[in-house]
Amino acid sequence: MKLIALLIGLLIERLATQLFHLRELRWLDRLIDAGFTAAGKVTGIPALLSVIVLAALLVFPVLVVVLLAGDRLHGFPYMMLAILVLFFSLGPKDVGEDIDEYCKALQTGDGEEIRKSAKALTEKDLPANSQARVQLVEEAAFVQANNRLFAVIFWFVLLGPSGAWSYRVTDLIRRRAVFNEARLGDKARPHRLPDAARMLHGWLAWLPARLTAIGYALAGSFEGALGAWRSPPGHEAPRQSERSEALLARVGSGALALHRLADETDEQRAIRGAAAVKGMLLRLLIIWAAVIAAMTLYGWSQ
Repeated sequence: MKLIALLIGLLIERLATQLFHLRELRWLDRLIDAGFTAAGKVTGIPALLSVIVLAALLVFPVLVVVLLAGDRLHGFPYMMLAILVLFFSLGPKDVGEDIDEYCKALQTGDGEEIRKSAKALTEKDLPANSQARVQLVEEAAFVQANNRLFAVIFWFVLLGPSGAWSYRVTDLIRRRAVFNEARLGDKARPHRLPDAARMLHGWLAWLPARLTAIGYALAGSFEGALGAWRSPPGHEAPRQSERSEALLARVGSGALALHRLADETDEQRAIRGAAAVKGMLLRLLIIWAAVIAAMTLYGWSQ
């Protein structure tokens, strides 16, 4: 049942791009902000516990509906619910679509569109150097693929719709906490909530990030990925989530194993690299689907 729901959900993901704006879930920002406000009024409770409670409250309605659906009508309501929850747990945007928009901007040479499309992947300010920007965008695509797609699939297979939604909820809380921290600065209350939100999301991302990194090695250059995995990072990130992201970026780039061609401009290299990244992500998705299908066939995942 999970495999069927997953395949249908991924098919909808590819076809229903016009509905992606529904997955932004802006209406949840008010609930998350209300949770942050309530946590700020309660003293003596660790920030991490406050974030866990907030995440549990947002996951609870989905869990209840899933349990009520059960095996009624031969599992048809459960499958429909699973497809719906999976659709809203993925994304909010498709990585491949963001890569396509980035390539189109490069082809037209529109500097503002290049900056906008690149920032959609990196979620940070871009360096002025074009070569550094190319590398940053490619690394960001490998990180975003895990956060938007593969980690969601992992928790969906492991715990069903509730697992996929739990991962998305922790990501929404993290994003909102970081946004409030940047917007309010020192006025943000309580101060430790953003770190706690990053920590909780980092815990859920830790295992799927490593499975995705292994997948990059299988879908690309195994030797390049293995060498990148073994090589120490330039600096040790203080947070677990940042260490996982650094691993994905490092191993993904190693597996890509793409070198600049003679007389190739930065724009040409960027387009060729983005296309190669998109192809590798598609191959990895096929590998994951095959593995999940095999697990289902042998009864490991119902």
